[in-house]
Amino acid sequence: MLRPAAFSLALLMASAANAATDPARLSATVKVLASDDFEGRAPGSAGEAKTLAYLVAQFKALGLEPAGPQGSYLQDVPLLKTQVDPKGTFSLTSGDGKSPLVLGQDIAGISLLPVDRVSIENAPLVFVGYGVTAPERGWDDFKGVDLKGKVAVILINDPDFEAAPGEAVAGKFGGQAEAYYGRWTYKYDEAIRRGAVAALIIHETPGAGYGWSTVMAAGGEGFDIVRADPDKARLKFQAWISGDAARRLLAKDGLDFGTLKARARRADFQPVTLSSTFSADFGVAHSQVVSHNVIGKLTGAKRPAESVMFAAHWDAYGIGAPDAAGKTIRAGAADDAIGVAGVLELARAFKAAPRTDRSLYFAAWTAEERGLLGSEFYGVNPTADLTKMAANLTMDVLQTAGPSKDVVLVGYGQSQLDDELITAAKAKGRTVTPDAHPEKGLAFRADHFSLAKKGVPALLMMGLGGGPDLVTGGRAAGDKWVNDYTANCYHKACDAWSPDWDLRGAAADVDLLYVVGRKIATSKAWPEWKPGNEFKAARDVSAAARR
Repeated sequence: MLRPAAFSLALLMASAANAATDPARLSATVKVLASDDFEGRAPGSAGEAKTLAYLVAQFKALGLEPAGPQGSYLQDVPLLKTQVDPKGTFSLTSGDGKSPLVLGQDIAGISLLPVDRVSIENAPLVFVGYGVTAPERGWDDFKGVDLKGKVAVILINDPDFEAAPGEAVAGKFGGQAEAYYGRWTYKYDEAIRRGAVAALIIHETPGAGYGWSTVMAAGGEGFDIVRADPDKARLKFQAWISGDAARRLLAKDGLDFGTLKARARRADFQPVTLSSTFSADFGVAHSQVVSHNVIGKLTGAKRPAESVMFAAHWDAYGIGAPDAAGKTIRAGAADDAIGVAGVLELARAFKAAPRTDRSLYFAAWTAEERGLLGSEFYGVNPTADLTKMAANLTMDVLQTAGPSKDVVLVGYGQSQLDDELITAAKAKGRTVTPDAHPEKGLAFRADHFSLAKKGVPALLMMGLGGGPDLVTGGRAAGDKWVNDYTANCYHKACDAWSPDWDLRGAAADVDLLYVVGRKIATSKAWPEWKPGNEFKAARDVSAAARR
């Protein structure tokens, strides 16, 4: 017979692998972080100061050790903040005169240069298809075209996104599952590498994965990591042009948009120099601001240099223009206060359980909404050895619609972590469903991506990957939740805490990450990226460090 003390320990050990996240506590945390007092949690704002104070207090109360530099919970993240003057002018000039581009209606963009004014005068426009250079896939949209001093006009997504069965390009870039080459960040980076002064990505909702309203959400505000030589790293103007404006531009040269897209899906596509030129003149307010990541840890009992990380982003979009209801605070309740609440609950559960062999890191990143900048900065300046980080488990937008029979996994099939999640879900009587909308490129749009680029195997729990199979209402009800949230609340003031939320499903998803994380943190195994994954090579480079 077990003695009382031993019996208690046995119970603790038995329950350690199965946390029981409290939906009410998740809700209470979100209610605080998404309250008006936090002003939408914009980096560099008064809302950031309140957010940091709250999170540091929570980390301390939970018993987490500081895991930032110099014994702090905070990691400084120097950011450049810019704001395009809305009174700026933008235009296209062709043989029949100058045509203005209305900011917010025809064009939306930012400058990430620390300058007072940007002026581009009659720069030649060159349509470069999807703007992709992928020698390993036999693809080059540029064909040596000189873009110095010019403006690149680029299609969103990648060359086989709309390919019909039988087209040579079909499947070359993963079909509907967007490759990194389809991301707008890649396209701007490639344009600057080619010497362009600006780039205009043609917006289409299916290819972008979100509507024009999301493009406009930044309101001309930009953030970047402070760079030693920004002129070599950033365009003068990186922008989106609406589909209607792009069609008008191409029509000046007698070009049909659909026909041109079909040409761009061919490997022998040649860039098209347009007869129109592009001009822009606008002021730029710029300043440097130091934002902060919040990082805590529980040191491992046996192999403290090895680790597992749980993370979410604390920032949202701050204060913006009034919406139809007059609301100005974009509180980011689901995106991503729920994720932060999940991180806190995981920390609580692990602190209450026996220590794991590997160290556990708990991170709340800044500036995700500005381009994954907080996690990007951490990837370059880590406080844990990334070669010995076994997994990064990230939460970004957990669903608020109630219990579900499954969990939707973004980036399904990319690493062995997926197999661990499948096992954990099965033990709970649940299944794992692949991302229903791989064309949205969600696998490149959350903070796990910053560490995945460094080779760290990652798992992303994101409610936007498709509707869950809800216990009440099934997949149809889950799809309705995703579609309603994306259309009405994503990055808008509508994303606010609600007492009507049912967070039992979110809590169950957090529990799955606990199970997966605990298994990895108590083992000697190293999860790997699966063959063909674009991050496998980066992980393989450091294989010797894990032997």
